[in-house]
Amino acid sequence: MAINELRAISVFVTAAELGSLRKTAAALNISPQAASQALAQLEQYLDVRLFHRTTRSMALTDEGRRFLDEAQPSLLGLRRALQTVRQVKDEIAGPLRIVGPRATFQPLLWRLLEEFCAHYPEIVPDVQLEDRVGNWVEDRVDVGFRLGLSPHEGVIARRLMPVQLVLCASPDYLRRHGVPDSLAALATHRCSVYRNPGTGHVVPWRFKVGDAEVAQPVTPALYTNDEILELDAVLAGQVMGQLAGVTAAPYIRAGLLIPLLVEHIPDRYSYFVYYGSRTAQPARVRAFVDLALARLVDNREFVLSARELKAAARAGIPRPG
Repeated sequence: MAINELRAISVFVTAAELGSLRKTAAALNISPQAASQALAQLEQYLDVRLFHRTTRSMALTDEGRRFLDEAQPSLLGLRRALQTVRQVKDEIAGPLRIVGPRATFQPLLWRLLEEFCAHYPEIVPDVQLEDRVGNWVEDRVDVGFRLGLSPHEGVIARRLMPVQLVLCASPDYLRRHGVPDSLAALATHRCSVYRNPGTGHVVPWRFKVGDAEVAQPVTPALYTNDEILELDAVLAGQVMGQLAGVTAAPYIRAGLLIPLLVEHIPDRYSYFVYYGSRTAQPARVRAFVDLALARLVDNREFVLSARELKAAARAGIPRPG
């Protein structure tokens, strides 16, 4: 139904209820002239007279009474639907569809969800974690998290924090295999590589060299598509690995992992939170995005400073003998 027809029917039903075009105009926040014009257009469109009108009163014709009986319930239902949607938009309840990367982000996302659902128990999270970047519209996403170089087109993105790719090894590994002193020295070490679950492709190790970022070939001693298994292998001293900073940070701070070649950590990538609209967000989406920004933007718990990295690298170098 065209919007002018809907407006005309709304004017007609309201006029029938109030018995006055002046009161109808006030109720619908339009001018009396606009109300009179809308009613005249509806009568012309239907080719029937809906009201008997004088300068002081108006009364439904037989055709007007029949049309009111048919139109009024539908219009009331539509008004209820509009009111319901407005109320739901302002409620922090119901489904919240979230997507994010399977690798690196699971611990951070769970902490957000746990806190959010504790405050808003009527929320029902629907979380899909995968490393592919899907179609925002087709997947009906409310909030998304991605890592990359820049925001995706068609959505609003807020940067959260840098993605650090930290080369790590356990103290035991370094005692047995030595400490690499250059990127070229990695060729003689046991290395783990991550296989993207979505594509099956091996993710190359990447390092900063001067102002550029380069892919560094290594000879894998372990392939895996599971970040936790890779972490376990590095902690066990079986391999060295390039781990996300959010994953490695607590183990580096505890002395269980040693960062290596820290001057070559790449700094091009960041985590982003995505959402669809600045103005038409449901309250539940707005509240979750606000929490993510408050908890994650440049959070030092998940980002290792240059001073921390250098200190941990120096402290972890095995002493001779």
